[in-house]
Amino acid sequence: MRRNILIGLLISFFAIGCKVANEKTTASKAAKKPNIIFVYFDDLGYGDVSVNGAKDFQTPNLDSLANGGINFTNGYASSATCTPSRYASFTGHYPWKKELKVLAGTAPLIIDTTQVTLPKMLQEAGYHTAIIGKWHLGLGSGYKDWNKHITPGPKEVGFDYSYILAATQDRVPTVYIEDGNVVNLDPNDPIEIDYINNFEGQPTGKDNPELTTMKWHHGHNATIINGVPRMGYMKGGNSAIWSDVDMADHFLDGVKGYITEKSKEEKPFFLAYTMQQPHVPRTPHPRFVGKSGKGPRGDVIMEADWCIGELMKTIREAGIEDNTLIIVSSDNGPVLNDGYYDDSEELNGDHKPSGPFRGGKYSLFDAGTHVPFFTYWKGTIEPSVSDALVCQIDLLSSLATLVGSDMRGPDSEDVMSAFLGKSKVGRESLILEATSRTCFRKGDYILIPPYEGPKYNKHVKIESGNVEEISLFNIKEDPSQSKNIAKEKPELVVEMMEEFLAMKGNHGRQFQQLELK
Repeated sequence: MRRNILIGLLISFFAIGCKVANEKTTASKAAKKPNIIFVYFDDLGYGDVSVNGAKDFQTPNLDSLANGGINFTNGYASSATCTPSRYASFTGHYPWKKELKVLAGTAPLIIDTTQVTLPKMLQEAGYHTAIIGKWHLGLGSGYKDWNKHITPGPKEVGFDYSYILAATQDRVPTVYIEDGNVVNLDPNDPIEIDYINNFEGQPTGKDNPELTTMKWHHGHNATIINGVPRMGYMKGGNSAIWSDVDMADHFLDGVKGYITEKSKEEKPFFLAYTMQQPHVPRTPHPRFVGKSGKGPRGDVIMEADWCIGELMKTIREAGIEDNTLIIVSSDNGPVLNDGYYDDSEELNGDHKPSGPFRGGKYSLFDAGTHVPFFTYWKGTIEPSVSDALVCQIDLLSSLATLVGSDMRGPDSEDVMSAFLGKSKVGRESLILEATSRTCFRKGDYILIPPYEGPKYNKHVKIESGNVEEISLFNIKEDPSQSKNIAKEKPELVVEMMEEFLAMKGNHGRQFQQLELK
């Protein structure tokens, strides 16, 4: 009997010990901050992903993230062009307040090194931070000697590590920059960059079309590099020039290496994987040429989707999928034949890059900013589709809540509950921007003030609001924005316009004299 009592006590002590150990393990897991990966596409449309209705080619890896996480039907970039959207995503500031435009490759850094940024916030929360891919937020403080260390840049705004291209694939300089230094640069062959004057003896797309592999239009006719006529003039730096067809693989290798290395450390990491696809020049690797049946644009989307598959393999092999939040979106909506004639418009057929929405890149209509938007966190986020209104500008304040930081962006809202699927409610309203023009979304309605200017540009299809009158659309019932209901709902127009002007402040002076009542 005494032996049975002793055995019983031992079992009880063992059970209590196990319970305490399990509670400690659970508490430890709960306290451990997740890794965060922000995958940022360039010019990917809402309808370019098969889970959102893409036709004729599939994006199985993107679909897997969307179906395994939350697919936001009302996910937005802040702007219909890249530089402003990227600024908003990393700072939590509306870009129209600074009247930001798409930058040249030689532009200085546009983020104030003293302001709060997303990577700075995460650094203070104990994260190692990195950006691999496209930058396009300017470098340096004025004139740059590309042959020396370039500063300020990503490091000065919060990134511990950076491996970037300065602007876009179609702009010079066509070199990679690692932590402020041009990669593989030969000091005996210095780089020279100029966006106004060509260098003597340098062939250009305009004067030497026989040397090009792409037919250019509207400005993409300066220095020819790898057969591609670029924006801007460049001389020298031959050993540092990138290979266009290998760019996706090159950035992917960097991403894989970074994740593999950092996953072995206790410190969590934040990685901005800023992909160049499907921005022009569309230069798919030979493995993907012709795969989509939709020309180079479809091919590079399939290439990018494959990169997502390789990213997820790396995460799983590192054993960190259960503790990694992945956010996927695009800096703006889609555009066809943008700078180069690549037959994508002619081959488009049933495929609608903008999905059910009107417009595209550069446009104030919805498809300029209404983009793919997914959040994925295995074991934490339950798969669902959400109609919550969310925007990339909300990343700073939302992720601050996740990691326990008090930092916030001035225009960034905390929609972390929506990002995690704990709420179907996002932000109430949002000001959207395209080529310095703004519109206002609130609930299911979008109000576009009257603007002067072209409704159609033969090269890039820039659309604006109706020149003669205010436009109001119910985006839920009329996603194609084909019916202006402003005259049917005059009270709503007044209410939204007054709120819009209050939010715009001095930036809304041009609309103060509108007859609203």
